[in-house]
Amino acid sequence: MARIGIIGNAGRMGQALEAAIMAAGHDYAGGIDKGGDPLALAQDSDVLVDFSAPVALEHNLDAAIHAGVPIVVGTTGLEERHHWLVDAAAVSIPVLQTGNTSLGVTLLAHLVREAASRLGDDWDIEIVEAHHRMKVDAPSGTALLLGEAAARGRGTDLSDEAVRGRDGITGARVPGTIGFASLRGGTVAGDHSVHFLADNERLTLSHLAENRGIFARGAIRAAEWLIGRPEGRYTMPEVLDL
Repeated sequence: MARIGIIGNAGRMGQALEAAIMAAGHDYAGGIDKGGDPLALAQDSDVLVDFSAPVALEHNLDAAIHAGVPIVVGTTGLEERHHWLVDAAAVSIPVLQTGNTSLGVTLLAHLVREAASRLGDDWDIEIVEAHHRMKVDAPSGTALLLGEAAARGRGTDLSDEAVRGRDGITGARVPGTIGFASLRGGTVAGDHSVHFLADNERLTLSHLAENRGIFARGAIRAAEWLIGRPEGRYTMPEVLDL
């Protein structure tokens, strides 16, 4: 049994995480939200799970480092500098950072990478995601995760190939690019589809999230796995031994 602390506990995801901790038979060490003290929480926890906001990431990583506890970072909307912060923290503690903690999405990303590596460059790749009306970032962290998987499968860099939000006279599709489309509305927990399109045939790999509980269960699975690991940066595929 582990003591698991939650950073960002006031929202719906925080409530789902607390329920998942109890369901897994662990001890809920407590939680904080904006204005809380992550160091005090870290000192009372065996592992932290962070679903707060990008602006709080540096402070939360510092707290984990000072307390010497591992941390799972599920916060989305991260920029390049945030990944530098994760890399720096991983020198001292185990850190698992992901755009999606769902075990199903983790397997989907693996399948996307495999498909992209085996299908030729004449197969176009388009990623479509849908989320609830309150989501503030687009494309979603999961869509970007899937885009990264596709780019790795092709041996390219997503930053060079991504096309977001086409509008107006865009011209013909540039070969090798990876397109993104984002839908927002209702209470959608998260739908993601990766379309591989060639002449006269299409392949679609999809994942539909019915509620936030799947992300919470995956995050707790990741937290369990991270305890006792040496310092370093880890990913969800390692949790599933992919």
